[in-house]
Amino acid sequence: MKKNRKKKPNINKLYRFEVLYKPGTYMSDEKLETVITKLRDTALTCFDKLPDYQVFLGTREEMADKVIAIAWKDDVIAGFCSTVLFDIKGVGKVQHLGLTCVRPEERSNGLTHVLTHKAVKVHWLKTNPLGKLWISNCAAVLSSLVNGSLFFENIHPSPLTNGKVQKNHLKIAEAIDKYYREKIYIDKDATFDKEKFVFKGSVKNTVFQKDKNDTQFYHRKTDLNDYYKGIMNFENGDEVLQIGYASSLV
Repeated sequence: MKKNRKKKPNINKLYRFEVLYKPGTYMSDEKLETVITKLRDTALTCFDKLPDYQVFLGTREEMADKVIAIAWKDDVIAGFCSTVLFDIKGVGKVQHLGLTCVRPEERSNGLTHVLTHKAVKVHWLKTNPLGKLWISNCAAVLSSLVNGSLFFENIHPSPLTNGKVQKNHLKIAEAIDKYYREKIYIDKDATFDKEKFVFKGSVKNTVFQKDKNDTQFYHRKTDLNDYYKGIMNFENGDEVLQIGYASSLV
């Protein structure tokens, strides 16, 4: 006798999705203020106190280099993924996966992956649909790092690739280290380990520091969790910097 398996809900019926492409370049002051307020309201379900960076700064300039995927449930933001666009000399535009927040009651529906996919897809289609879109990710959250390994190509560092560092990996990492720390909340005194691609002490004593034993931030693929646990020190507030690309998105 077959067991009845609970069907996953149709995510497109649960939410209305919207992608804001560089909203600081075209939105009216009133609309921009409304969106920023709603983003902050959702983020406050994830953080006790909002960090002073990204969309939380609320300036037009800060909203001008963002690609933001939003899941709406009526007039409330159920979750969002706010990515940042960088100009890297010798590479071009790089999309940093940035900041994702999902309300606690919405976290069982796979929104994190869907929102990231939508933000990346829109930018890729606008800029280089027949080529590569380089992406970066900097995190202490194991699920975020594992998802980066699984869903993007030639990710470094990752146990799923051959471990070879390409020139573009280094160019992007060095540019982030030198020019974009503030944009992605990397402490100015953190040390970048070029061998491991780890920012040491990046988020120590901040809302982004994670406890190594807090399994709510783990991915179901335990072997990949173990790999990233092995290259960073949680107590020191380390983060892993991942660099890779997308060349096809369905």
